[in-house]
Amino acid sequence: MTRSPADLRAATLRSGAQSASGHLPALILSAERLAAMIAPGAHGLRRSGPGEDFWQYRPATQGDSARSIDWRRSARSDAQFVRDREAQTAQAVGLWVSAGQGMGYAGAPDRPTKADRAHLLALALAMVLLRGGEKVGLLGQPARAGRVQADRLAERIAASVPIPGDHDAPSPDMLRPNQRLVILSDFLTDTAWVDALLARAAGIGVTGVLMQVLDSDEEVFPYSGAVLFRSLSGAIRHDSRDAGGLRDAYLARLAERRDWLRRRATEAGWQFGHHSTGNAPATALSWLYQVLAD
Repeated sequence: MTRSPADLRAATLRSGAQSASGHLPALILSAERLAAMIAPGAHGLRRSGPGEDFWQYRPATQGDSARSIDWRRSARSDAQFVRDREAQTAQAVGLWVSAGQGMGYAGAPDRPTKADRAHLLALALAMVLLRGGEKVGLLGQPARAGRVQADRLAERIAASVPIPGDHDAPSPDMLRPNQRLVILSDFLTDTAWVDALLARAAGIGVTGVLMQVLDSDEEVFPYSGAVLFRSLSGAIRHDSRDAGGLRDAYLARLAERRDWLRRRATEAGWQFGHHSTGNAPATALSWLYQVLAD
């Protein structure tokens, strides 16, 4: 019996969905364990309003009720003071993880790929933020709160697939005012997009974090002798007869790239950090959460 094109497409989609969902339980379990290490809290807006934390004392004005007066503070002067609290509200956080072919690299069988580690960090961070009442979404998609959103994000992250080439970048048009972004990438390809993204972000009041995720081998360049280097897409190849002789130049270029990313981030009011897949993810997750909480 001949199957119609529609049936074939449906079968392909089901197969792809089953393949992607097969990784979902492990991803969720790992992310939940990692997220459990961080205690979430509400983020203050640094202005007076409903909240639990002390914000400031201010002189009482006409319209303030006697109940709002802080009599202990007022007793130390001739004026009356009101104790303001800091306003707290959910903030929208957008997550973006590079899908470039290079993110699929792992230098050893016992290490995760850069993409796997970035996906784990993104989902664990989302879980922590959602527990704290924040709204979270993938960049370009609605940011929502609640446990159901964690499940949605887990499904979408697990179903993500690499793009055909090495280079991947978020579109500045996907940014929305007054959100915070977390961008996870290896930043090893052309980084001209970073300037465009940060310029757009500065223009609409968006702040965030650039997090570079590298494999341990990319951090130290342990190669020597004859080595054929090529990108996972096969687009870039370099045949070296003395790989060890390239080490100093490579490490210098890596340091320059990080300095450039750090400067651009600082100028835009963003933060820059980096993480190696050979290190425990908890440190990177804690740093990401603290940066967003500041």
